Amino acid sequence: MKAASREAQTKVSEQLDQLIQGAGDTVAVALQLGTELFLTVDQLDAERALRIAVADSSLDAAQRRGIINDVFGAKVAEPTAQILAAAASEEWSNPREFRAGLINLGRRALMKGAEAQGQLEQVENELYQLSTLLEKERKLTQLLSDRTATAAQKRGLLANVIYGKVTTVTEALALQVIGRPEHHPVDDLAALAADVAALRGKAVARVVTAQALSDAQRDALAQKLENIYGREMAIHSEVDPSLLGGLTIRVGDELIDGSTRGKLNRMRTDLLANATL
Repeated sequence: MKAASREAQTKVSEQLDQLIQGAGDTVAVALQLGTELFLTVDQLDAERALRIAVADSSLDAAQRRGIINDVFGAKVAEPTAQILAAAASEEWSNPREFRAGLINLGRRALMKGAEAQGQLEQVENELYQLSTLLEKERKLTQLLSDRTATAAQKRGLLANVIYGKVTTVTEALALQVIGRPEHHPVDDLAALAADVAALRGKAVARVVTAQALSDAQRDALAQKLENIYGREMAIHSEVDPSLLGGLTIRVGDELIDGSTRGKLNRMRTDLLANATL
């Protein structure tokens, strides 16, 4: 996002948080907000003229709010109407970023609902595990990446896979991501898991080990990485026996390879280099 859109999203996010915190039924309001914001985006996607009008900087804020209220006022609950009006009042760089802002606000509302239920860490872990599942299930991932399939078809396919196996918030977030892909399904889900971690005040360390980590090992590793990077870390772990032993750690663009396979590959490279001297 450009600077203007980032500022707009920050302002509306603060209003969204305050609205949810002040609600009588925090969870219900948060979940309804997230769901209705996604439905709003569906209509904006279907109506190009409307999508352009609600973010038209040549119109003043009152005019944009009026358009939003005329179209959505009778279709959504009052909290959602307030957030839509707040979003329309801000200056966004372009309609595409206004749309992206609503998606991010919808995600944040659902995450706040999970937080209120004490399920935020669980949602984070479920999203990451779903990304690793798709990484292994290539046929399923190909179907979810099919550009000829509609968003509804992709969501229906994934819903059949995860229904009853994850929290309601995880399911809603995952289906939203699959229906509105930004990159690859695996990467989109992993990025969303990282967003949940950020809401928890943590950065993500993606850890791959030859054998599953125990809870004690995860905690010890998280502490070591926190000491190194100076911030709390969320450990997203998976098992890959082909590492033979040890582990790899990725934090952002930095990769630490302490696996047996990595050591053998480096030894092989050194031996070949010395043989050519």
